[in-house]
Amino acid sequence: MAASYDEAERRPQEAREADLFARLPQFVASAIKYAPGLAEWLKGVDPASLTSREALQRLPILHKSDLMEFQAKAPPFAGFANPEQLRGGRIFMSPGPIWEPQGLADDPAQAARAFYAVGVRAGDIVHNSFSYHMTPGAFMMDHGARALGCAVFPAGTGNTDMQVEAAAALKPTVYCGTPDFLKVLLDRAAETGKDLSSFKIGLVSGGALFPSLRSEYFERGVRVYQCYATAEFGVIAYESAAEDGSPNPGMIVNENLIVEIVRPGTGDPVPEGEVGELVVTSLNPAYPLVRLSTGDLSAVLPGRSPCGRTGMRIKGWMGRADQRTKVKGMFVDPKQIAEVLARHPELKRGRLVVGREGARDVMTFLVEPGEGANVDASAVEATLRDVTKLGGKVRPVDPGSLPNDGKVISDERDYAA
Repeated sequence: MAASYDEAERRPQEAREADLFARLPQFVASAIKYAPGLAEWLKGVDPASLTSREALQRLPILHKSDLMEFQAKAPPFAGFANPEQLRGGRIFMSPGPIWEPQGLADDPAQAARAFYAVGVRAGDIVHNSFSYHMTPGAFMMDHGARALGCAVFPAGTGNTDMQVEAAAALKPTVYCGTPDFLKVLLDRAAETGKDLSSFKIGLVSGGALFPSLRSEYFERGVRVYQCYATAEFGVIAYESAAEDGSPNPGMIVNENLIVEIVRPGTGDPVPEGEVGELVVTSLNPAYPLVRLSTGDLSAVLPGRSPCGRTGMRIKGWMGRADQRTKVKGMFVDPKQIAEVLARHPELKRGRLVVGREGARDVMTFLVEPGEGANVDASAVEATLRDVTKLGGKVRPVDPGSLPNDGKVISDERDYAA
């Protein structure tokens, strides 16, 4: 799959970075004029200063819980959306609830790139089984496929037998939906004697595509790929297809997005390859969100994709970053663990393990010292108590021994016991 959707996908990464940060200052300056909620959130920030990642990283991170709180006080969008982009558009409601505007672009979620990267082309028929009810997922993919020149059957969710009948008649080449529902359709077709062999490509999201399931689809003649999307940003990253139909490693970050991977509980970037919280800034005039945390974990992969696209690559979805945990009736937050580490520069990394001794909650703070540093466990224990208001033991571990999974707090209590 050597072809690209456009030349932007193959420009040097340095050129992409320069373009994004050349556009960001004017974008934010314009956005705060029509989005009073964003203006209040960024109060005191000079948009002209946002010319680098380092400058962007000095801004606060906006969490979805913040957005929900703001929207509850000033529904529906709390002043974070462009009113002009609502005329003739759609409004969606995601769980929370969080309200999202669609925007008026032909492909507001930038989904066409994801379809193109896995081999979908103009003239293909797409069977879209994402939900068209209240939430934006189906419309994101619908717009992207049609922007590419595909015809879309808006199947939605449920009604398995009717979907099988429709697919057998329309003979779509592309399935779009959650990873597991394609198996439901294929199995039901086999039971009822319907022919769904027209499906050749699947583009899935909204759930885990396990390797065994991907292999089963491949054996049944369907090459299935993933994209990572959220209601706020549309398609953030997507897989691309290799010449033999297998997925190239990692997911390519979409254009017009600035993606950061930060240590949970902070806004600090983590080194390449280390798992952290995924934060996105979007140059979307309809919904100008700056440093919104998706709440998901991922990691940056080194190098570029074998397909020739030059954008940043991430490992995809690797779990949730929200690790706030209740211990002895009190919440411990990743921000507090970050505070403990900040007070002890001799510590490189740390993980708070919450367990049980009998009927009692206990905390053990596993810490990795920096190179050549010594750890005063009693001093760190005092800081842990001061910050969390809870007692815990500190146990130094060998450098590099803590798992690279983005966890700052690990709740290891057995709730079934």
